[in-house]
Amino acid sequence: MLIFFEQSLALFAVPKTGSTAFGHVLRPFADISFQKRVKHLTVGKYHRRVAPMLDRTFDLRPDRVAVMRDPIDQLRSWYRFRARAESMAQSTQNMTFDAFVLNVISDNPSPVARIGTQVNFLSLKDKSVPVHHLFAYDRQPLLRQWLSERFGEDITPKPRNVSPYFDAPLSPEVEIRLRKARGREFALYDQIVQAGGVLRDYVG
Repeated sequence: MLIFFEQSLALFAVPKTGSTAFGHVLRPFADISFQKRVKHLTVGKYHRRVAPMLDRTFDLRPDRVAVMRDPIDQLRSWYRFRARAESMAQSTQNMTFDAFVLNVISDNPSPVARIGTQVNFLSLKDKSVPVHHLFAYDRQPLLRQWLSERFGEDITPKPRNVSPYFDAPLSPEVEIRLRKARGREFALYDQIVQAGGVLRDYVG
């Protein structure tokens, strides 16, 4: 996560949404940079702990910016990323994508499938999503243009931390179960797409 005083922005690092690439190009501008274990600070923790501190200490109430990925694509990125894990307990090498998805949505996921959800990352306990600018991952030009305008210079990140590509098909039967299990996540992503690639509902 990065916080920029001059631009009045708080940029969240939602896992598997290009946060490493954008972080690399934007970190030189940041006044506060959360790294390592706190890189992926959730919106809930920011809302409860960091936002009040920024307001009280710096009189700063930055716009909150995040990116959300199509839920299936995000899971597929996790699946490919964990195929290169050294520990077999964390590896998907001997697991189909169907099996991985079923593991993720099970009542007790194994270590390889404990990845959380984007909607929980972006939400408070009351299920509200206090993000001012929530972009769709697949609308990269829209996000880059918006950031370039906000920073007053071209913001074009280069790919980083890209998972190896290989086919990872999802069967229709498992997709139905996934959509049922993560209905709120799919609904939020659909809202972003229907809004033209960026959702700007939050005021606060």
